[in-house]
Amino acid sequence: MAFDDLQAELALLINQMEHQPEDRHELYMQIREKLNEMRAFGMPLPEDLVRLEEELEAEFAAAQQPKKS
Repeated sequence: MAFDDLQAELALLINQMEHQPEDRHELYMQIREKLNEMRAFGMPLPEDLVRLEEELEAEFAAAQQPKKS
């Protein structure tokens, strides 16, 4: 897949995330998949999307932690 195509798909995913926050996990998985494709092809990664991926990953990991009382 061409770099421009991946960038367009990532932009679409970000737009969807802004308008459908209830689907954050699905969009996170899609962003992660696209970034992994870019990594596999040795393409430069958009730093803002890498940061978003890391933030969402941390958010979901924290939600999985048992709550202490």
